[in-house]
Amino acid sequence: MDAPEGFAPARFAPGFLDHGGPYWLKRKGCGTLVGLRLLEHHRNYLDAVHGGVLATLADVALSWAAYTSADPPVPVVTVSLTVNFLAAARVGDWLVAEARIDRLGRRLAHVSGRILRGEETVATMSGLFTLVRAPA
Repeated sequence: MDAPEGFAPARFAPGFLDHGGPYWLKRKGCGTLVGLRLLEHHRNYLDAVHGGVLATLADVALSWAAYTSADPPVPVVTVSLTVNFLAAARVGDWLVAEARIDRLGRRLAHVSGRILRGEETVATMSGLFTLVRAPA
């Protein structure tokens, strides 16, 4: 389970994401890239990677961008997620998801981005996230 130089294990809180990864993080400018090496357990019956794996990667990258939009980071809850699948991914591929904050309010974050295999866009994505801030 290798990752390109500069990526470190994500070490997200134990739970569901442990089964879908492993995920990797790399700082880029003021944001973070989320990487995923596609493994056998990501494959579907058509010998491509299951769309749910790409949707989960999209949710991880978008929510991470929303989570890290505050200092200290603020927990988030996914309200809406849209993923547009543009190309099939295969076992062995290295995918990188990049996300950007489009609009950030006190309670909501609008985030969008894309999933890349090298220079090729495999999927585009957008999401709306509730920022779970402590009561004032």
